[in-house]
Amino acid sequence: MLFLSFFQTKPLAIILSRVKILPEKWYFTSVPDLDELSKEIAMDMCPCGSQTKYEDCCGPLIKNERQAATAEELMRSRYSAYAMKEIDYLRSSLHPDHRSDFNQETTRAWAERSEWHKLEILAAAGGGPDDTEGTVEFIATFTDNGTRHEHHELSSFKKESGIWHLVDGKVLPPKQVVRAEPKTGRNAPCPCGSGRKFKKCCGSTS
Repeated sequence: MLFLSFFQTKPLAIILSRVKILPEKWYFTSVPDLDELSKEIAMDMCPCGSQTKYEDCCGPLIKNERQAATAEELMRSRYSAYAMKEIDYLRSSLHPDHRSDFNQETTRAWAERSEWHKLEILAAAGGGPDDTEGTVEFIATFTDNGTRHEHHELSSFKKESGIWHLVDGKVLPPKQVVRAEPKTGRNAPCPCGSGRKFKKCCGSTS
């Protein structure tokens, strides 16, 4: 059973589809394209960044096969809905009080012309299985009309009758880059090890 389940994985299924079995010998009918193989594997993964297959992650939520257990799970599924152009789900996952302002045509046009790169969850407060309210701070990275954007937002969620909905979102300033080490003084020795002053070495181009 372990042998069979191992060979039922998609990467191996693609490879084995190009294998011809003759008595006591196996032959490749064509050499697998590793780039093509990587693309097919990536297409199966959920856009939300969970490193899980879409069909086991956000897919069932978007298809209304189950409800989100947490506010973060709903947040992830909404990002995936943008990436997968599932506009109906974006509307239904909004709180009923806020659906009147939702423009499906505009949202669809934006989602379809954008390239969705990644979702980064920065923090979550409340929003657990036993909560009725919660917030999720995130950064969604995407490219729209050739320009790359990092959308930083704090979203609020509410659970009513066992169902989580997005209530609203507050746009936050860009995430600040924190230096791991103190900034090198211009008259200090250059950290590259050259023995020269920083301002006369690596600092001369900074």
